[in-house]
Amino acid sequence: MAKVLGLGNALVDIMIQLPDDSTLEKFSLKKGSMQLSERDFAEQINNATKDFEKSQSSGGSAANTIHGIASLGGDAGYIGKVGNDEFGEFFSRDMKEHNIEPFLLKGNVDTGRAMAMVSKDSERTFATYLGAAIELNHADLTNEQFKDYDILHIEGYLALNHDLMLRAAELSKANNMKISIDMASFNVVEDNLEFLKDYVKNHVDIIFANEEESKAFTGKEPEESLNELAEQCEIAIVKIGKKGSLVKSKGKIYKIDPIHAKPVDTTGAGDLFASGFLYGLTNNMPLDKCGQIGSLCAGKVIETIGAKMNPATWELIKKIY
Repeated sequence: MAKVLGLGNALVDIMIQLPDDSTLEKFSLKKGSMQLSERDFAEQINNATKDFEKSQSSGGSAANTIHGIASLGGDAGYIGKVGNDEFGEFFSRDMKEHNIEPFLLKGNVDTGRAMAMVSKDSERTFATYLGAAIELNHADLTNEQFKDYDILHIEGYLALNHDLMLRAAELSKANNMKISIDMASFNVVEDNLEFLKDYVKNHVDIIFANEEESKAFTGKEPEESLNELAEQCEIAIVKIGKKGSLVKSKGKIYKIDPIHAKPVDTTGAGDLFASGFLYGLTNNMPLDKCGQIGSLCAGKVIETIGAKMNPATWELIKKIY
């Protein structure tokens, strides 16, 4: 079985159940977006929602994907940076408890956190204070971290740090690894379009994007954007929500149906789709089967709050596939 190494912003997700969208309006947050914020802004949101139902889990896009791979029984590791605080200890402990090899460096500030606001229609909006995560830089990456892995999975949020992503590509190539990237958010794609286009063309083997992200990247609708992405890498995946997803590789398109689900929170759907897909890939499964496992994981995670599922759900997923 091939091994997957994740690289991303190590964050603690604070899930907030919104009774309505007035909080988003109050803080001028575009519904469904991810906005970087200062620590004070995150605290303002936390205080303004102190009476709302909340929960906490380790997070960050790549970390969620790696958690999913490990929960399916895959071999996985993760590189990130946390603070020397309770949130950092929580993050590290959670990784180890899920049999993930952690390469967690310590930053000079506190651990980052994502204020994940879940609307009544299950859509989620993030105000993210990166904290120590933003201190992760190219000098933190070493060959020792990469040498035992086969696939590097990067979250698109790291597009803000060009040197880090280029160093990751260099080390991956030196260790004969494939590179997988999840576009992460349409506004991140828009803000870093030129760099991402060059990076995908020159370094990426597997790309995950949802409908909005693929449109931001190509300017095209799902199937046309899939074709353009597939020209630049080995495997292209475009997720189209309730309509399922499209996978293209070597000129062949696979249409993956969604599973029937009762959504309560879409947080982690894309991340967990990547978990299932990459797990299938590391076990040499055909691409349609990889997509089906991804769809199953995504469908199950939206039935719970946050990006983590309980052991019973994971056992059900494994029994089904």
